[in-house]
Amino acid sequence: MAHSARDLRRDCYAAVDIGASSGRVVVGFVEDGRIHLEEVHRFDNRQVRRGGHDCWDIDLLYGELVRGLALCKEAGFAPKSVGIDTWGVDFVLLDADDNLVGDAVAYRDERTQGMFEVADAIMSPEELYRRTGIQRQPFNTIYQFLALQRENPEQLEAAETFLMIPDYLGFLLTGEKALEYTNASTTGLLNAETGAWDETVLARFNIPRRLFRNVTMAGACLGPVKPSIAEKIGYDTCVVLPATHDTGSAFLAVPACDLPAVFLSSGTWSLLGVENRSPLTTAAAYGENFTNEGGYHFRYRFLKNIMGLWMIQSIRRELNGITYVVDEKAIRKGRLHQYMRVEGLGQEVGFEDLIRAADEAECAGVQASIVNVNDDRFLSPDSMIEEILEACEETGQAVPQTLGELMLCVYESLARCYRDAVEGLSSLAGHGYKSINIVGGGCRDGHLNRRTAEVCGIPVYAGPVEGTALGNLAVQMLADGVFPNLRAVRAAIAESFDVQKVEP
Repeated sequence: MAHSARDLRRDCYAAVDIGASSGRVVVGFVEDGRIHLEEVHRFDNRQVRRGGHDCWDIDLLYGELVRGLALCKEAGFAPKSVGIDTWGVDFVLLDADDNLVGDAVAYRDERTQGMFEVADAIMSPEELYRRTGIQRQPFNTIYQFLALQRENPEQLEAAETFLMIPDYLGFLLTGEKALEYTNASTTGLLNAETGAWDETVLARFNIPRRLFRNVTMAGACLGPVKPSIAEKIGYDTCVVLPATHDTGSAFLAVPACDLPAVFLSSGTWSLLGVENRSPLTTAAAYGENFTNEGGYHFRYRFLKNIMGLWMIQSIRRELNGITYVVDEKAIRKGRLHQYMRVEGLGQEVGFEDLIRAADEAECAGVQASIVNVNDDRFLSPDSMIEEILEACEETGQAVPQTLGELMLCVYESLARCYRDAVEGLSSLAGHGYKSINIVGGGCRDGHLNRRTAEVCGIPVYAGPVEGTALGNLAVQMLADGVFPNLRAVRAAIAESFDVQKVEP
């Protein structure tokens, strides 16, 4: 249905929330003190193989973003502002004419293999952690820079500007450049104490300082969209910087219950932790491999990155014969496949089928095998199914023989990893926690919620599902004066959306 300019709702805001697997455009508005959401567009995210690397299809993402904003008008909305959030660590480089230098290589690409050893020869991992507070992970931006120095030094020579993925999408909409704090903090190049680029790290790792403009805090207005964009989408709007790192937005939307509480943003990654007022970069925190990512208004998300639903998403794609990287060779068929075609799975396998298979295996008394979900072997395997089977075999455990046994292995492994992370948090904080508050798509997984509560021994509060989009919208509403402070917007979120309690 077409809407005229006169009947468009303008007291609303649009959140562009793009994850590693999919993206969405969600409109939010407030009525009678309650926040209402309407999803106007959802699209798949994908990677493409270019120059021997797995890369993000930036043109696709930008096209879907603009299409989603145009669909807002078809749905009767003309948002006052737009906010964009994505995953962290990945970036683009621009030359002096603002053209892309190279591709937007994805964090799951293998180019950073061996970069730990290169980095450790420059600065000890303990010192790097004390300075940046960021968890040691092979895909961190700092290691991507080291890989780029070795493979494509000419790109660094030609580059004049560094932008992270949401920053670049905002630049395409407005022509204005900014590096938002929460996403910049994931690079391993920002000083944890000051929130500014760490000059010592940049110098020691020979990363050109000229590439980095000073960071900007969430809530700042990037500017109006270009006239050509306004014409394309059918209305004028501006871009406001939310917490552009999706977990930073998700943490904003957690209606914390039973304090002190642990927050868990559950999606492709599981980000489990707490919100602190200062970074914790002690030897003990380093030993537990917790990260200090930037949060809204210079808060700190002290958390652990856990492989999360990526394993489940990969299993589903594999069973359906879908590749994650376009033009990749066909996925190897795992040895499990020939007898996974059980009754009821004759067509496309959905997440509900995987959950049901795990429930049935549990009811049958299956003893789950356990794998280390944070092992790098699960980051980007040719076959997730094969990798799980091999991990079980290598550790002398029973190798899953059915879909239910496979899913039970993944679920139980995730729940135990959550428990270990909560215990690590408790040890570092010197006190226990009363609940786990889960937001994001993973909060709909009843099997995982139940096993998390049982294994961790504390209640789980599940919801809201659209936590990241809500946090994105919350910053825009705060910037526009709809709510006076963060406490008020979190109270409105708790009032507006159902949260399910799962007892241990």
